Amino acid sequence: MIEQDFVEISQINGFLTFLWSIDWRDPWLIGLCIFHISVTLMALSTRNYGNFQAVLFFILLLLVYFSESINRLASTNWKIFSRQQYFDSRGLFISVVFSVPILLNCMLMVGSWLWQSRQLMVTLRTAQLKEKLRLEKQKRRQESLKEE
Repeated sequence: MIEQDFVEISQINGFLTFLWSIDWRDPWLIGLCIFHISVTLMALSTRNYGNFQAVLFFILLLLVYFSESINRLASTNWKIFSRQQYFDSRGLFISVVFSVPILLNCMLMVGSWLWQSRQLMVTLRTAQLKEKLRLEKQKRRQESLKEE
C-alpha cells in the first residue's frame, strides 16, 4: 500500500527531466551537496590513513544501507525541512542524490586502496629482487675468493 505523500515512479518520464525538476536552491539540498563534497575531500585527503578510511567507509556504507529508512522518515516529515516532496515510493530521489554520491566515494576509496596495494607489491617485489641480486653478488665474491 502506497502512502499519499509518495510520488509514483511512473510520473517520472526521464532522468534528466527528474534532475531538472529538483529545486537545487533548497537549503537542505545545498547542505547535502556540501556534505558530499566534504566527504569526497575527506576521502582524498586521508588516503594515507587506512584506519580512518576504513571507519569512514563503514559509516558511508551504513548510510547507504539505511537510506530506505531515511527515505521513509523524510517522506513523512518533508514539510519540516523541504519546500517540495521529493521522496518517492521506490526511493529514486534518495538513491540519486544521497546513495549514488556516497557509493562513488566508496568506490574512490576502494580504488585508492587497490592503487596503494599495487604500489606496495611493486615496492616489495623490487626489494626482493635487489636482495636476491645482492646475495648472488655476495656468493660470487665468496666463490672468487675461494678460487684465489
